[in-house]
Amino acid sequence: MNMVTMENDLVARNPAKVPDNAFFSVRDMHGYYGESYIVHGVSFGIEKGKILALLGRNGAGKTSTLRLIARADMPTLMRGEIILDGKPIHPLQGYQAAQAGIQLVQEDRRIIQGLTVEENLMLAQVAPTRGWDLDRIYHHFPRLAERRMQEAVTMSGGEQQMLAIARALARDIKLLLLDEPYEGLAPVIVQEIERILHEIKAMGITTIIVEQNAVAALRLADEAVILDTGEVAFVGSAQEVMDNAELRREYLAI
Repeated sequence: MNMVTMENDLVARNPAKVPDNAFFSVRDMHGYYGESYIVHGVSFGIEKGKILALLGRNGAGKTSTLRLIARADMPTLMRGEIILDGKPIHPLQGYQAAQAGIQLVQEDRRIIQGLTVEENLMLAQVAPTRGWDLDRIYHHFPRLAERRMQEAVTMSGGEQQMLAIARALARDIKLLLLDEPYEGLAPVIVQEIERILHEIKAMGITTIIVEQNAVAALRLADEAVILDTGEVAFVGSAQEVMDNAELRREYLAI
């Protein structure tokens, strides 16, 4: 496939219309931070219970897109729609988006210093709408059960990542957003996180994952969106990306 053909194919796979059956969607989303125009008219949708890999090179706008969805940053100017389960999210502030069911696990994990594992989890359940209780969390995260009384920041990076995900599940959740969940983790821990994410998927929780390890993310995901300098370059299945070496070289450098 030559470059012109590939570019035409990508345009054909990036229709402006989001699928009608999308449980979650963004439509023509633009985000500005100060004077920087970061997210340029991004549109995509995902069905309930599916995993979507949001991919691209460094600086492509992946994390900014997640933070816009979670309303974690209120940009200077934003145009577009964010819809979750038929309800508009774009007018909301961050705490309201969280109450509506969007939970963002950030790259730095935001573990609270001075609190035990269990105290971190209990604090997440203070909000009026609660998600998983402690018994359910410890069933799916046995490592956390073993370390429940340990100060959370003294755990390994992989264990802290498990806690960050578990803390999101301790709140009322409809959409899980993961920003670089495998960053700095040993392969054996990555496999453990993947196991947990498969279990979450089986429970019908919709997930969007941003991950620099594109192969690992694609192995986990059903769908894929590739961003290039803040714009959507590809929308399709994860398998299509895995099968298209030219596409991976052009946009993911793999």
